[in-house]
Amino acid sequence: MKLNLSKPLVIFDLETTGVSITQDRIVEISYIIAEPNGRETSETMRINPGIHIPEEASKVHGIYDDDVKDCPLFKDVAKELAAKFRGCDFAGYNSNHFDLPLLVEEMLRAGVTLDLSNARFVDAQTIFHKMEQRTLVAAYKFYCNKELEGAHAAANDTRATYEVLQAQLDHYGGSLKNDIGWLADFSRNNRNADLAGRLVYNEANEIVFNFGKYKGQRVADVLQKDLGYFGWIMQGDFAQSTKDVLTHIKLNASNMARNNSAKQKN
Repeated sequence: MKLNLSKPLVIFDLETTGVSITQDRIVEISYIIAEPNGRETSETMRINPGIHIPEEASKVHGIYDDDVKDCPLFKDVAKELAAKFRGCDFAGYNSNHFDLPLLVEEMLRAGVTLDLSNARFVDAQTIFHKMEQRTLVAAYKFYCNKELEGAHAAANDTRATYEVLQAQLDHYGGSLKNDIGWLADFSRNNRNADLAGRLVYNEANEIVFNFGKYKGQRVADVLQKDLGYFGWIMQGDFAQSTKDVLTHIKLNASNMARNNSAKQKN
């Protein structure tokens, strides 16, 4: 079943130097931009990460330092990619937890803002896990009845993810709605306030911590009683989007405190 699109959808996959959102770098990005009119464009880029690609990562995706030594750095292509992705929704396999946050981190390091304020995010892995509990290779076999040749090559994984996502609509019929907004909601495990899922919205629509000793507690309350926790996060190995949300909450709390103080003086 073809996806019912109201705006362009970027289906993408990253190959990286490792699995840390804040420390690792992209070595390959592959994407398909599916348009509402049915037109599709695709591209695969090798990226020089600027750091050594660990052997264990190279064994997974088959990309070594020599393969990318003459390739562009991410900062050389960041503006071009941001322009192509502007106004799009996004889909991938485990993309909500890893690929998308890492892509945003790379953009920020390059001094480029990838505007995701109106984007929806569909994660085919989450749909698959909720429905079947499998891996991408098994998902491709299960939904498309094909063997995934060359797994962990970005272009192959990207194309497989696109086919799996469309086949999921056929397989589950009325159980899945052919609507990107609905699929984005369904493939989201938490209502994230940041891309990494460290901060989430509770049932009262308040932002709470989703990790550590203050898990489940309101961020605003924690920052008021333990400002050192804010400093620890800002200095720690946390995604920039997490730090940005915390900073915004802290600034709002400071502004409210000043306003209240001014009112009391008057």
